[in-house]
Amino acid sequence: MIDAVLDFLSNGLTGATGWEVFFYTLAVTHVTIAAVTIYLHRSQAHRGLDLHPIASHFFRFWLWMTTGMVTKEWVAIHRKHHAKCETEEDPHSPVTRGIKKVFFEGAELYRAEAKNKETMEKYGYGTPDDWIERTVYTPFSARGIVLMLFINVMLFGVVGVSVWAVQMAWIPITAAGIINGIGHYWGYRNYECNDAATNIFPIGIIIGGEELHNNHHTYGTSAKLSSKWYEFDIGWMYIRMMEFVGLAKVKKVAPEPKFEHGKLHLDFNTLQSVIANRYDVTAKYAKSLKKIWREEREHLKEKAKLESGYLRSARKLLHREPTQLQEPHKEQLTTLFAHSKPLQTMHEMRVELGAIWERSHATRDQLLHQLQDWCARAEASGITALREFSLRLRSYA
Repeated sequence: MIDAVLDFLSNGLTGATGWEVFFYTLAVTHVTIAAVTIYLHRSQAHRGLDLHPIASHFFRFWLWMTTGMVTKEWVAIHRKHHAKCETEEDPHSPVTRGIKKVFFEGAELYRAEAKNKETMEKYGYGTPDDWIERTVYTPFSARGIVLMLFINVMLFGVVGVSVWAVQMAWIPITAAGIINGIGHYWGYRNYECNDAATNIFPIGIIIGGEELHNNHHTYGTSAKLSSKWYEFDIGWMYIRMMEFVGLAKVKKVAPEPKFEHGKLHLDFNTLQSVIANRYDVTAKYAKSLKKIWREEREHLKEKAKLESGYLRSARKLLHREPTQLQEPHKEQLTTLFAHSKPLQTMHEMRVELGAIWERSHATRDQLLHQLQDWCARAEASGITALREFSLRLRSYA
């Protein structure tokens, strides 16, 4: 009898090898990540897709067992993060709270915000409120993870406790720490959205595609997180597979710009396309700005005698969204512009271009006139990169 108990504690019901336990752990944590990104994030929080009731409830049940998270709480906190991004009211911004706080204590920040009734009422609308949610998942959220512990121990014996521990740490580390922390602190940016969100890595596999965080903050309601040819979003691959078998229906994806090459006449279609694809427009403008910077850098360094450190800092400020510039930043750029008229022109024209899609009070005729005037002045500026950008802008269709 004792031998049987010891054998069970050592091997569980499966007698799995170390490698089998390892791959099982990888599989179950990956399913958890898929549940978070597909169900909680893209479907519930942003309504980028609808899920079949079978898929939706599977994800709810799985998250109940592997995380103990309540759908309404997660959705409300995430929506508030988007609504108050990088402000003091943001539940988990490394810009206001510090990267160490968010990375190491992200789960604690989540739990603290989950107790905020105002957040739940204001941002938690539209989440499941059926019988099983009210009587099982919400009031007994901790019992799911206890069930998961029991299952793991039954499968693998004492080793199952370690598997369970990895499962419990997986979301706090990957979602609360890496996505909410590093995803607003380090990485590359395809788009200059109005916050600090970055793409951590172009291949989104480990965190289900959530590595492409800058893309997501730019097109928040898109069910697809990748936007460049070299980016891969495994979550999107799963969504397409589910759609093929009728378990999902995609509602929204980021717009893809279309061009009518050789088109020079600015019309209402051009205006509509420029506004709809404004993040693509600003990304291309940033490339034009880089060309001017390369041309002006030696002049600024040799004739204006500006130090390399100052120039590196100024270059970053030039690529920052103008609305995010603080007074010290504006003063630094004013000093830079005193030595470079082309850079000043590029900056001022960028501010004017951005104002076109922010002027909601203007009529279509007024906006079209402003865009026509902007292109005329850009092409007459004498700056080759600006002229080329303006001609490309005319071809948006």
